[in-house]
Formats: sequence, structure tokens, C-alpha cells
Amino acid sequence: MLRALVLTACLLGNVLAQGSTFTPARPPSLPLAVSSPYLSTWQNAGSDGGNGGYLAGQWPSFWAGQITGWSGMIRVDEATYTWMGAPVINDTVPAVVNQTSYTYTATKSIFEMDVGGYVRMTITFLSNIEPNDCQRSSLPFSYMDVQVSSLDGSPHAVQVYTDISGEWVSGDDSALIQWDYDVISGAPAKVRRDAEPDVEFSEFEKRDSAGHHGKHSGDDGDDDGGRRHDYKRYGTKTAYEGWKDPEGYPHPRTDPVRTTPAVNPTPTSDPVVQATTSASQTQPLSFAQSGVAYHKVYRQTQLEFSEIEDQAEWGNWYYVTEQSDALTHESGADGDVRGQFVNAGFLSNAADPQFRAINDRYPVFAYSVDFGDVTTPQNYTWGISHAIVPAVQFEGADGNSTVNSLWTDYWGDELDAIAFFFNDYSVQSGQATNFDNRVIADSNGVSNTLGVLTQLAARQSFGALAWTGTQANPLVFIKEISSNGNTQTVDVIFPFHPIALYTNPQLLRFILDPLFINQEAGNWPFKFAIHDLGSRFPNVTGHGDGDAEQQPLEECGNMIQMALAYAQRANDDAYLSAHYDILLQWNDFLIDEALIPANQISTDDFAGALVNQTNLALKGIVGIEAMAQIATRTGNPEDAANFTAIAHDYITRWLDLGIAMDANPPHTTLSYGDNASFNLLYNLYPDRELNLNLVPQSVYDMQSAFYPTVFREYGVPLDTRHDYTKGDWEVWVAAIASVDTRNQFYDTLARWINVNPTNLPVTDLYDTGTGDYPTDAQFIARPVVGAWFAELIL
Repeated sequence: MLRALVLTACLLGNVLAQGSTFTPARPPSLPLAVSSPYLSTWQNAGSDGGNGGYLAGQWPSFWAGQITGWSGMIRVDEATYTWMGAPVINDTVPAVVNQTSYTYTATKSIFEMDVGGYVRMTITFLSNIEPNDCQRSSLPFSYMDVQVSSLDGSPHAVQVYTDISGEWVSGDDSALIQWDYDVISGAPAKVRRDAEPDVEFSEFEKRDSAGHHGKHSGDDGDDDGGRRHDYKRYGTKTAYEGWKDPEGYPHPRTDPVRTTPAVNPTPTSDPVVQATTSASQTQPLSFAQSGVAYHKVYRQTQLEFSEIEDQAEWGNWYYVTEQSDALTHESGADGDVRGQFVNAGFLSNAADPQFRAINDRYPVFAYSVDFGDVTTPQNYTWGISHAIVPAVQFEGADGNSTVNSLWTDYWGDELDAIAFFFNDYSVQSGQATNFDNRVIADSNGVSNTLGVLTQLAARQSFGALAWTGTQANPLVFIKEISSNGNTQTVDVIFPFHPIALYTNPQLLRFILDPLFINQEAGNWPFKFAIHDLGSRFPNVTGHGDGDAEQQPLEECGNMIQMALAYAQRANDDAYLSAHYDILLQWNDFLIDEALIPANQISTDDFAGALVNQTNLALKGIVGIEAMAQIATRTGNPEDAANFTAIAHDYITRWLDLGIAMDANPPHTTLSYGDNASFNLLYNLYPDRELNLNLVPQSVYDMQSAFYPTVFREYGVPLDTRHDYTKGDWEVWVAAIASVDTRNQFYDTLARWINVNPTNLPVTDLYDTGTGDYPTDAQFIARPVVGAWFAELIL
């Protein structure tokens, strides 16, 4: 198999000369099938290695860059053209269709093709986003719909071909794979439904006989300066025992203001428990003419919970379509199967009996559809899915256990799920269109360029999620794609969380739940919040030994702020009551450490450790005020009064420590006293998001006036140590800036999306001068672009 990423120079030049339009922009990589960390296939476009954004002439690839072979050809009046991928048949490259346009929405990628001036093709890739519907969200599946019609008004004989290769199955091309072909026929798939109760509390959340959330009493014996609470300390180590404190910076310490809080009282009334999002009722299904045809491909030796080159080494891949008289199928060596279609216009309905390695004559799994003589539009739909039953290993209250994919709680087996998925296309397409319309309308209501960002961010953000658990207790795990592969990284969830609140606040709860479960079970030995729940997805096995990256201030502030953000949007104060003890513990850490931050890393760990970070201090101070609001919402008024007094005292002192008032114009500093420095003050955003009103408006106005003075070609640097920036944080500061400054950020980012040279799923870390990756880091396909929805939740 010739697997070149591009065609010959002559043919590639012909492809690029066609002049496709790109709406609303030409992203670095075009999302095709993006529904999970493993179902994530794209068409690379940027000049660093992409072909400019054309579906034909280059193989689609996994987010990390390795090929996931997916090809498409069309015969029109016995002449063959390629419309997807770069197939070579008998050393001959078929002619390539003329791509006339590409459009992306939040859920779709739509390609328009001109086939020789005779036939129009419209290829729509759909990965639905419907987090209000747990049933459909649980399916890691994606659709491809192909429509053909006559361009010149005359009838044309049309046959369409598509295949996938074994490269989807493993990151190791020498892995042995096996396959099968069959048809699902009969009645529509049955859906198994549990009753839809209110949210069930886990063991650590059980209420007492009066219906109240029981407090864990006990004195840990620490002298906490008059701030002792009768609550359980979930960490067994003291705050800094074993803390890997980076060296090289002085740390002037002062004693924070302390007041004596009240003991947390038990809530006086039964908190209202919010119900989980009910799974939607099963829609009437119109079954395909004769059933659902499927190619099933899988690794012979399943390696559960293992990845190679970030691809899953377990589970079954399905390539499905409607079974009809017009359909033929075949599996076999790539050149043989594709050659059969080129020569005959149909396939042999034969299966290759020789199971073998992916790179041994590259087996492909193909379909051909004979549309007959085409004049008016005709459609055929395909689906691709990755069905895994055991999804993650999770260290919960009872130790490590396997958690299955959520879809397994709805369907008896994966073929039932496959049948439901394929026959649900019209429903999911309608849902997707509604979501698309909402995103673009809301984005355009803010700025005519914000939609460039939000629509691109949606599938990338949700493509990092694994839906697991049961209908009564869903758990959603999030992979820190590309930067290190961690699971449930708190400072990745933090920038992601605006899109969760925008789509369904319960989603944020489903993501936060594993973090609370693990730490409240005593599985993390420190007083401060954990950074992540596992060094390598999908092994969510925690860090009971404390040997993990530590961002103490960062994660304590993040967890408190996100818990409040969820409760505000979901009106779920019971959630805050259930977790009050550990939130209180993290808040005590902030009281001790936030005002004068020790030498440590923040979420921008790649930038290095630093003492007295102005922005990090603000996160902690805002976190204390957020805890005051949590105390109010949970019936703890004395705690609330104490915490808000501390927060207001700290912010007054922070204004003196962290602002270069003698600068022209004034601005906050990177670290206290370094008046020649600056940074993106993105930790100001939660003050506005949570309606805390802790930080004076003058700080918002000051920063808004300052940012335009330090803009470079593609944005404002993250701080004065480097020329790179973070696109997620740029949108956070834009969302709370003046209209002019906000639009400068959005317009610049939209222009960068359209022209930057990177050729993989959009990065959140880039050089503000060149638009390319920084020299020492390459972030790809990360879910943090959910931050681009920041203004839509204000």
C-alpha cells in the first residue's frame, strides 16, 4: 500500500489549485470523526504538513498524526475519481474531485465536490453533541453521509466506494487483527432503561436519618491558629510534608490575616437533590431496508486499558451502513479491493480469510453503493464506532475497579447499540442542527468572529471525554490529550468547564465526581487538592503514594470555583453540602498560602516555577471568596462572614503587591515587585463568572486598557518570560474586557486559526509572532479549548 501523505507534486498542485472556500475559516486540521479519545480522525491542513484543507489527496489521520486509512472513490459514467484519502491502484492515482467548499459547524464538517462537471457530491461528517441526552452522548460513534446529484441536469451512472483500513485498530502496525462481516436484521434494538431516580448518593455522601448530610467529626490535632473545624482531614500528610518544592526563588512569608470562624452547623433543612439528566425516550426508528450491514475489525490479542501511540489496544471497531440491493462489500488487500471497484464499479461480497498484521498487505473493509442513473439528490449514510465495554480502571472508595462504558447500561450488547446508533441518524442530525444553530447565534450575538472559535472547539472538547458508569450514576472521564495523557487533570477541566456549563451543568458534575470520590476516600495523602487521577489514561488509579505533579494553590482554587460554578447553574446546593468538608479543607490551604504564594508551578507548568505569582495569588483569593459563597449556600453564615472578610482583606493587599502603578499604562505583574513584567490575568475571569464582585472594576478596566499595548502579530504573550501564549486564557481575558479589547482578541485568534502553519488539531499553545508551535512544546487536540465558550456563559 502506498501510504504517502500527499500525491505527486503535479497532482497535489492540481488539487490545491482548485480553490476551495473555507467557512468560517480553514482550521489547522479539519475534524472528521471526533467522538472520543480513540475515535478521533482528522484531515490535516496546515502548511507544516497538511495539504491545505482538501479531503482528497491526503490520508486522514488520528489526532496524534498517524494515518487512520479512510478512502473514498466515485465512478461517474465509468470514470473513477478520488474524493477522500490518497488511494493508489496498480501504480495509478485516480483523478481527484474538485473540492469547491468546506464548512464546519459545532458538530459537522461539510465538503462540497464537483466531479468532472457532471455530479455534485456533498459529504457530511457528523459527530453529535447532546449532553442533555446521556443515552446518545454515551455512544462513541460518528456518521458520514454522502449525497450525489447531477450538476448538468443530465442523468449520470454513479457508484460510490468507501473503506477503512486496519490502521484504526492499533497504534502498532504489526499487530495482528481479525475481522468479520454480517448484517443486523429484525426488530429495532431494545434499550434497557432503569428508572430515573434522583441522584443517588455514593457511600461518602450518605445522609443521616433526618435527611441531612452527615458531617465527619473529629479533631486532627493540628494547631490551625484558631481556625479549627470539626471536619475530617482527607489528607494524611501535613500540607508540605514531601512536597516537591521547586528551588531557585526566595519566598518572603507574612502571616495572613486570621479570624476565628464558627463551627460548621448542620443544614437546618433537607437540601433539594437535583435529578440527573434523564435519558431521552427512545425515538421511533425507521429501520434500514434490509438491516444494518457491518464490518467488525479488532485486535486479536486485546490489551485492555492499554494504548500505543495514544490509540486504544482493545475494543471492536465497526464500519456500518444500510443493507440494500444497491450495496456490495468486500475485505482484502487494499490494492485488490480498490482495484475491484475501479474495474467493475462494484465489490465481490467476499471476505478475506487470512487474518494478519495491519501492515501485511494492508487489509481494508469496503462498501460500494450503486446509485444507478442520478439526476436528483440521493443519499447514503455510513457510521463508524469504537465499542469498548470496560472503559477505565478507577480508584474509588473501595479501591481499584473496572468501570464500563455508559452505553452498556442502555443496551444488552454492542450490536444492539450499533443498530440503534445507525438508525438514529435522522434524530441525531436534527439534534446536531439545533445545537449548531444555538452556538452560532449565541456567538454572533457577542462578536462576528467568536463563532470561528466556538464552532471549532466543540468537537475537540467533547472528543476528550469517556462516558462511563450507569444511568443512575454517570461518571465522565477526561483525557489530557497530547500534553501528557493524564486523566481528570483538574487544571485541564478548569479551562474546559465553560463548555460544560454551556451545554449541561450536570456534565461538569459527572466530571468532578471522580475527583471527590477518590480524595474523600482518603486516596490522596495531602491537604491540598490533587492534580490528576492517573498518569496515563484510561488508568484512573490515583496517586495514593503522593507521587504526582503538584500544583497546590492552582488545584485548590480550581476545585472550589468549579464546585460553586456547577451548583449555581444547576441550583444544586446539596452537592456543596455533600462535599463541604473537603472544600473547607482546601479553603484552609488557600487561607494559609494564597496571599504570598510559595515557589511552585501553576497550570502553565511548562513556563516553570515562580514565587509570588500575582495571577496565582488571585486564583487563591477568588477561591476563598467562592468558598464564602459556598458557606452561604449551605447554611454556614459564620463561615461565610469569616471567609469573605479574609478574601476582602487579601484582595486589598494584593492590589498593592501585584500592580505596577508606575507603569504606563498600569498593569498587573507576573510576580510581586517585578514591575517590568506582565501576564494574562486570566484568573480574574471567575470573579465575573461566579458573580463574586470581589475584585474592583478598576482592575478590569486597567487590564483591558493594557492588553492592546502588548499585542503581537497573533496575540498577547502569556507573560514576559516567553513569546508564546495560551489561546484558552486569551479568550478568558477577552470575555471580561472592553468591547474593543475583546474584539481585538477574538479577531486576532480567528485570523490565526485561518493562517497558522500548524497541521494538527488546533493547539492552545502557540508563538505570538509566528503562529506556530513553540520550540519546546507541542499541544494538540486538547479539550481546554472549551474555554472558548467563556463569554457565552456570562
